[in-house]
Amino acid sequence: MKSYMAKPGEVAQNWWLVDASDKVVGRLASEIAMILMGKHRPTYTPHVDTGDYVVVINAEKVAFTGNKWEQKKYNWYTGYMGLRSESAGDRRDRRPEKIIEEAVRRMLPKNKLAVKMLDKLKVYAGSEHPHAAQMPEPKELAAS
Repeated sequence: MKSYMAKPGEVAQNWWLVDASDKVVGRLASEIAMILMGKHRPTYTPHVDTGDYVVVINAEKVAFTGNKWEQKKYNWYTGYMGLRSESAGDRRDRRPEKIIEEAVRRMLPKNKLAVKMLDKLKVYAGSEHPHAAQMPEPKELAAS
C-alpha cells in the first residue's frame, strides 16, 4: 500500500462561510484552524497547504464563557517601555475581528506555512462580506 502525499496546487480549495453569532471563541477557533490546515480532508499532508478558505461574519457577536469579557486581558508590545493591555470587552468594542484572528493564529502550527494558512481566514464584524463572487458555502461550526 502506497501513502498519498498531496502536491502544492493539486488540492482544490473550497470557500466556507461561518456565522460566529453566539459561538464560544475557543471552540469556534479550533474548528476554523482545522479547516485552514486541511485536517478535515483525507488527503491532509503536513508540509502542503491543503486547507480551505474561511469567511467569518458577525465577529462582534461571539461569546466567551464565564467572566472573560472583563477578566481576559490582551497584551502587546509597542516598542516603547512597558506593555499595552486591554480587556476582551474593550477589544470587542474596538476591533472585534482581532479576537477570532488571534485565537485561530495561536492554534495554527508555528512555521512559515501558518502565514499562508492565516491569509485564507477572512473575518468581518458585520453580516456583510466582499467575497460573494467566490460563492462560499455555509458551514455550521462549534454547535456545542
